[in-house]
Amino acid sequence: MVRKATARRDGSGEADAGDGGPDEPVRHPRAGAGGRWWVWVGRAILWAFLLVVIANGIWMPIRDGLAQPPQQEEDATDDEPSFPTTAATAFAARFADAYLNAGGDSADDRAEKLSEFVPEGEADSFDLSNTNLTGEDVEVIAVDASDDHNAVVTLSAHVNGEPMSLDVPVYAEDATSLVVSGQPALLAAPDKADLPEAPQTDTDSDAHEELEPFLTDFFEAYAQTPEHLSRYTERGAEVTELPGGSLEFVSLDELTVPAGDGGDVRETTASVVWRLAGSEEDDPATLTQTYQVDVVRTDNDWYVRDIQGAPRGFGD
Repeated sequence: MVRKATARRDGSGEADAGDGGPDEPVRHPRAGAGGRWWVWVGRAILWAFLLVVIANGIWMPIRDGLAQPPQQEEDATDDEPSFPTTAATAFAARFADAYLNAGGDSADDRAEKLSEFVPEGEADSFDLSNTNLTGEDVEVIAVDASDDHNAVVTLSAHVNGEPMSLDVPVYAEDATSLVVSGQPALLAAPDKADLPEAPQTDTDSDAHEELEPFLTDFFEAYAQTPEHLSRYTERGAEVTELPGGSLEFVSLDELTVPAGDGGDVRETTASVVWRLAGSEEDDPATLTQTYQVDVVRTDNDWYVRDIQGAPRGFGD
């Protein structure tokens, strides 16, 4: 007898399978079974994110370029003009010497001297006839270049014995072709400045007590016994003694040792009295000079690392 499979439901509502007969219905999995649809959603989100990143990477530089204002032509000229300063200063100094000392010459001689510096046919416009003009100690102070070819060179000089400034306009085609481009201008010399009070600094009294006798011996060796100088200088320091027989040490007039941060380096200021070599013993000629002396402590001993002129000796 052929038995048919029957489906039976128990109280839980689940069907009991028969013995697998041919009439048993085939079951198909539901759509999305096993969470596969979440995989596709994740892939879609990932691709959308990548597309956004790629699009921003391409668009942002383009947008910034469009938003950037056009580059101004002046930006290329932000650098200092390439005016031939060295050549112009030498040229202006030579001109100033000829110009300031041509007053006593005849008109022809004066024009011939100045024709070397001024445009063709303009020498007569620098006429200094019947003028006793002299210039000494001509030195360049500054160069004010307005572009690559034009500048005003400022010089200092004693004009008829008085300190003055002289502005000379110079045109430079290049470093080898220069010409005075206008009449020079005599101006007052720079004013003397009022030196303000120096800022108050704390002093290191202990270091001062140690350094005073040490620097006294150092300055004596610095001027008179160079064979002992290495005893007072740091190894490797470039401290060269004074020329022999030029000065003799008299005294360390004043010494300032600012308080440090606890380190072993001090930047001291020393006022030294020298006697000029060859001075009469009864009335020796002396001069006082101020030095900045950098010293360093090594193994409880002080050594000079560097010596130079002090940047400021007054107004303390």
